[in-house]
Amino acid sequence: MRSIKDERFESPSEIQEKSIPLIIAGKDVIAGSATGSGKTLAFAAGILKNAEKGRGIQALVLTPTRELAEQVAQALSKFSRYKPLEIIAVYGGVGINPQIRGLKTADVVVGTPGRLLDHIARNTLRLGRVRTLVLDEADRMFDMGFKDDVEKIIRKCPQERQTLLFSATINKEVVQLSRRYMHEPLQVSVDSFVDPKKLVQTYYDVADDQKFSLLLHLLKNENSDLVMVFCNTKRNTDKVTKNLRFSGIDALAIHGGLTQYKRNDVMQQFHTGKFCVLVCTDVAARGLDIHGVSHVYNYDIPRESKQYIHRIGRTARAGAEGKAINILSRTDYDNFGRVLKENDVEITEEPLPAFAKAAIRQPERRTNKPISRKPHQRDRNRRRL
Repeated sequence: MRSIKDERFESPSEIQEKSIPLIIAGKDVIAGSATGSGKTLAFAAGILKNAEKGRGIQALVLTPTRELAEQVAQALSKFSRYKPLEIIAVYGGVGINPQIRGLKTADVVVGTPGRLLDHIARNTLRLGRVRTLVLDEADRMFDMGFKDDVEKIIRKCPQERQTLLFSATINKEVVQLSRRYMHEPLQVSVDSFVDPKKLVQTYYDVADDQKFSLLLHLLKNENSDLVMVFCNTKRNTDKVTKNLRFSGIDALAIHGGLTQYKRNDVMQQFHTGKFCVLVCTDVAARGLDIHGVSHVYNYDIPRESKQYIHRIGRTARAGAEGKAINILSRTDYDNFGRVLKENDVEITEEPLPAFAKAAIRQPERRTNKPISRKPHQRDRNRRRL
C-alpha cells in the first residue's frame, strides 16, 4: 500500500478491482484485459503477498516480448520497494552469463519462453519452488508461435501452484490451455481500456508517392504530444524515420532488427520525452506501457486486422483523448477492407489538405566492393580455380 501511495494511484482500475481479491485468495484466474489496464499490479499483489526473500524462485512470469519482460520486472521491483525481492528479467538478445548469476539468488523471474527454455536446458533455472505462475499476454504468445514452449515451461512447474492468465482476447487456444493446466479458474473481464468515445478514427486516401508528404504535413500541423507511427516492415520503418529526421522531425525507430540494448535505449528516450515521434513495427504495439500518446498513425495498414485494435490501443487511454489516423494508398485497400469488416470500428474519411511534396531519401543499400588485387595475385587465384 505504501508503494501504491508513492505512485499516486488514487483508485484501482477495473481489472484490479475485479481480480485482486481473487488473486489474494489464492484462486486461479483468467483475466480478459488489454495492455495498459493495470494488470501488472493485479498479479504483483499476489506475488508480493506470497513470496519471501531467499527461498528460491517462487514466482515465474511469462511474457511474449523482451520489452514487456523488462517492463514487468521494473514494475515488480517498484511495487516491492518495501518488501525487497530479487527480481530478474530473462530474455534473448543479451548475454546469458549475467542472467545465470542472477538466477542463483532470484526470488521472482520474468522472461520470454525461448530464453527460459534455454536456462532450463542448461539447468540454470529450477522451477520446483514456483508457487505463482503468470502468463501475461497469453494470446500474443500464442500468435507468435510460443504455445508449445509455454506448455513445456508449465510442465516444469509444480502442480500445486496458483496460475494467473492475462489475455487481451480469450480465444480457443487460451481456453484449451486453461482447461489443461489451471485448477477451477475464475474468469474476469473488463471493457477495452481504450475509450471509443474519446478516440477519433480517420483516414486519408492518397497517391502512393504522396504518403510520406502527407504524414510529414500532419505531424507538423496536428497539435500532438507523443506520437506513434506504425509501419509493416523494418525497411519502411527505417526509411520513414530517416526522412522525418531529414525533414526536421525528431523521430526514433524501433523494430525487431535492432539489438536489445538499442531497443531499450530508444524506449528510454521516448519515455522521457526526449523524442516525440516513435516509428515502429508491431513489436511495439503490444505490452509496452507508454503514457501520453495522443496520436497513432498507421502509415501502413496492418496485414492482420486485429493488429489495428492493438495499435490504436496506444492512445485514448485512462480517460485521455486520442486520435488514430490512417494513411491509405492503393496497396493498403485490401488490408483496410479487412480492418473494417472484422472489427467494430467507425473510421471516417477526411478530405486531403493542401500539402507540399517532400523530398524522400531511400535507405542505403549495402554493396560488397570488389577487393583490389595486383595482377599477379589475380593470375594465381585464377590458376587455383
